Amino acid sequence: MTTISSRREPQQMVLRFDAVQRTAHWLNALGFLTLMFTGIPLYFGSFFGLIFARHTIQMVHLWTGIFLPLPLAVAMLGPWGRRMRSDWRRVSQWTRDELRWLRRVGRSPLAADKFNPGQKANAVFTVASILVLFVTGYILQWFRFFPVSWRGGATVTHDVFALLVFAAVAGHVLLAVTHWDSMRSMIGGSVQEKWVRHHASAWVTDDVLETHER
Repeated sequence: MTTISSRREPQQMVLRFDAVQRTAHWLNALGFLTLMFTGIPLYFGSFFGLIFARHTIQMVHLWTGIFLPLPLAVAMLGPWGRRMRSDWRRVSQWTRDELRWLRRVGRSPLAADKFNPGQKANAVFTVASILVLFVTGYILQWFRFFPVSWRGGATVTHDVFALLVFAAVAGHVLLAVTHWDSMRSMIGGSVQEKWVRHHASAWVTDDVLETHER
């Protein structure tokens, strides 16, 4: 007589983000949220004084903007940044299938890498936004050192990118809360092997799984 066990086999977990990557992500998220929160009253003056004084909001916005690039920069450096550097190389490399998938908004077949094209585009936009907002914010804060034309261009560019950041963050949060397995990897670091094979089949190799098992 054959006995059928109802006990499920434990799911093999695969490391997707290490502690350095997760820390950099959440510090980066905190920085962006602080800039958004303080940027609203700076753009709409009628909000001044409702929670904090104008000078306090300006100083928090300024220093948060100055320190915003640091988490990602530190995470890229040294031996602790090996995975971060490896992932950035992945984000920087695009295949024809990925570009086609992005143009068709996900309506074309794709064996995704560790990051799908939407995630790659978001990562590139995030880094670009940090650089653009940092440079234009610097010009706006220390405007005396720059010609008038630079100040005008910096104002428009800063405002446009700020609005794009609001839209990107809203979309990012929406996708995060509706794709819990992916979100869990940014909290605990790992995802189930079954999820990886389904959502990132081009990333799954014996080397990836064996490395995690060790």
